[in-house]
Amino acid sequence: MPAPHNNTAVIELNQLRVACKDCSLFQLCLPHGISEADLALLDKIIDRRRPLARGKHLFEVGGPFRSIYVVRSGSVKTFAPTPDGEEQVTGFHLPGELVGLDAISTGTHPCSAVALETASFCEIPFDQLEDLSEEARGLGRQLLRILSREIHDDHELLKLMGKHSAEARLAALLVSFMSRLERRGLSGRDFHLSMSRHDISNYLGLAVETVSRVFSRFQQDGLLTVDRRHVIINDVERLKAVAGP
Repeated sequence: MPAPHNNTAVIELNQLRVACKDCSLFQLCLPHGISEADLALLDKIIDRRRPLARGKHLFEVGGPFRSIYVVRSGSVKTFAPTPDGEEQVTGFHLPGELVGLDAISTGTHPCSAVALETASFCEIPFDQLEDLSEEARGLGRQLLRILSREIHDDHELLKLMGKHSAEARLAALLVSFMSRLERRGLSGRDFHLSMSRHDISNYLGLAVETVSRVFSRFQQDGLLTVDRRHVIINDVERLKAVAGP
């Protein structure tokens, strides 16, 4: 992964034809724990898609499920329609994370996915992946690990939404971003939020004004330094304490 610009975690585009074994996301994606031979088979079915511009859809709600996607660079927002015609943000996805797994059971996408900034992806056709998993046992085991991680992430979201205070919800989200960026070798304390305050408030179930007010309070208390979407975490332990267990 290229070094972040100005020491912040602004994700730069990778070259699109990097093989799985040479990718900087090697330990965070499907290849983890499978043999060199199985990895070569997997590499043959992956389509390194051209970059997707900010605001463009990767897939839309109700569309047929054909592939799962690995975010190689940039970031993605997933959202679903609500009964009153609004949208509910269901997740933010960073490099090394998979998008589209929630469509496996029904065969259609229950949400839409849109690029929050210029983003690139590895597309993995699911039918071919299933066939390959029968031949490559290590790959099948890794798929189960990924599905387990998705269930864990859903549980973490429920815990986040169950927090009573707006301060705890926002702190927990920022701590989540920090840990996920650091797993990818990026700065978790100095980063750019690609999503808007509106998206954050929607995701957390808060008013936009409340999110802005909490950001200001965190800055006044010395936990953060905030300049528009640029965030520096000044006091990690205190922020974790606000987020709670």
